Amino acid sequence: MPTQRPYAAYATIMATFGGGLAAAGAIARLLDRDPQQQSALDLTALALATFKAARTIARDPVTSFIREPLVEEDDDYGSEMQQALAELVTCTRCVGTWVAAGLGATQIVAPRFGRLLTWTLGAAGLNDFLQASFAALAHKSDELAERVS
Repeated sequence: MPTQRPYAAYATIMATFGGGLAAAGAIARLLDRDPQQQSALDLTALALATFKAARTIARDPVTSFIREPLVEEDDDYGSEMQQALAELVTCTRCVGTWVAAGLGATQIVAPRFGRLLTWTLGAAGLNDFLQASFAALAHKSDELAERVS
């Protein structure tokens, strides 16, 4: 990464984030939609959905069309905003914050769709953990079988 940070672009991105949340809140108020009491299970689903979507956006080949126009091989960005956006879309923790806010806002503004989206992504996130766990167990089992033979 370049040594100079694009602080003005960061500030613009953060203002957009805050403005987006404020707009979602205003829309929810106009539609008379209050956030429901959420359970620990809802938080777990949101966390898994955020994990899955953030990993997909920041790392998976299927979303490279989002990252590729922003990321420069030699870190020679066309603008500070391009650099800041490239940093955002390649950082799972950074983009995860945006995903969590978007999913949370969607659950309030469009509850049925928001819940469907969150639970679908949450199930996909849990699937990732289960697949990785199965692969790790199978690998360990193979190692133990080789030792015994």
